[in-house]
Amino acid sequence: MKKFLFFTLVLFCVAFKANAQQYALIDMEYITKQIPAYQQANEKMNQASQQYQKEIEAKSNQAKALYENYQKQASKTSASIRSQKEAEILAKEKEVAELKKQYFGPEGEMYKMRESLIAPLDNSIYQAVKSIAERKGYYMILDRASNNNIIFASPKIDISNEVLSQLGYSN
Repeated sequence: MKKFLFFTLVLFCVAFKANAQQYALIDMEYITKQIPAYQQANEKMNQASQQYQKEIEAKSNQAKALYENYQKQASKTSASIRSQKEAEILAKEKEVAELKKQYFGPEGEMYKMRESLIAPLDNSIYQAVKSIAERKGYYMILDRASNNNIIFASPKIDISNEVLSQLGYSN
């Protein structure tokens, strides 16, 4: 009888272990802060964004100045001059909109910069995570930095440092 209970218990444990899913966590914010190239890429993107924003603000201020000047002189000018000034204001506002699209649009300069600077780093992180998952048999790896629903997770399942080691960075 003892052998039967022992055998059943072992069988139950093996079946439970076989069905147990393995999870791990990473902290992308922590990982990216440990990679100097990622920090440099973010800094370049921030600098470019600020430069582009200043340029857009300057053009926008020009359009605003044209409009204010138009408002002051609208009652004193002829219809043809008003219409010419209105067209000039609209052209300047259109220029601002085009500049915004050129820099920050879906195919804009910031998108291209992100694709050239950050996407390769993100891809290498993904490949490291995938390699660890395949090697250790993880079914799912969650990012604790982007998942606000994780209230508590054991530090034992955080593999962020392992990802950094896989990438060649020591922590």
